[in-house]
Amino acid sequence: SLGIGPIYYFGSEKQKKEWLPNLCSGKYLAAFGLTEPEAGSDAGSSKTTAELKGDSWVINGQKIFITNSACPLTGVIVVQAVTGHQEGGKPEISCIIVPKDAPGFTAKEMKGKLMWRASNTGELFFDDCIVPKENLLGKRGDGFHQMLTTLDGGRLSIAAMGLGGSQGAFELALEYANTRMQFGRPISSFQVNSFKLADMALEIEIARNFLYKACWLREQNRRITKEAAMAKLFCSEVMRRCVHQAVQLHGGYGLMKDFRIERFYRDQRLLEIGEGTSEILRIVIARHVGVAGRAI
Repeated sequence: SLGIGPIYYFGSEKQKKEWLPNLCSGKYLAAFGLTEPEAGSDAGSSKTTAELKGDSWVINGQKIFITNSACPLTGVIVVQAVTGHQEGGKPEISCIIVPKDAPGFTAKEMKGKLMWRASNTGELFFDDCIVPKENLLGKRGDGFHQMLTTLDGGRLSIAAMGLGGSQGAFELALEYANTRMQFGRPISSFQVNSFKLADMALEIEIARNFLYKACWLREQNRRITKEAAMAKLFCSEVMRRCVHQAVQLHGGYGLMKDFRIERFYRDQRLLEIGEGTSEILRIVIARHVGVAGRAI
């Protein structure tokens, strides 16, 4: 979980005891406040600020597209904010734990999504939001590192969604192709369609092995920034290709809400955007395999 992850990895023992039991039991949901209206892929350009005044942090700013942040079960948001400036003028970025009932904090549910309609997405507003100084997560100025570490795990989750979605699309396509009769026989018996299904099965198996290797490396407590980026990129794009072919095999029925495959087509789209766009992930991979220079 993007919300639980930062507290689990970087929280103090007191913070863990306060939040993790209820989060792990499902009593509350946690959110990770990273994306802003003017800071998407360029997460380091966050405009949300947190100023230490006495014994409290005073937070001002806005977040957008934050999962699990604006529903009755939301209990806490881990917020990335600028807490000062380093030598040379670079922003000092920290993460702060903000309870849902903190004064000055409001959340608005975002509706009208193309995909993931069962998932809560919110827009967050901090207007002189006050939380105790003890709510600082880890060390001051360590927020960017915390964010990157959290995203490594989150990208494995997105990769798993891509793998599961690919498998689901394949199974729907296979069932439909084996039962849909045209020209007196199942459409799966036509070589052009059997090759579509074979290619889907091939890519799914490669994606599964790719993801499982990255998860195994994570279990060995090894750094997985490159592997997580690769797994997320590959699995999300495999789902795109599988869903495209699955809809094609369904023909006109694949465009109708009466058939489940149209939902797969919509839900896939987020996987190439959330938690690192495919373009950003290719930059991450290029850096880790030794490509000279910096693309951004």
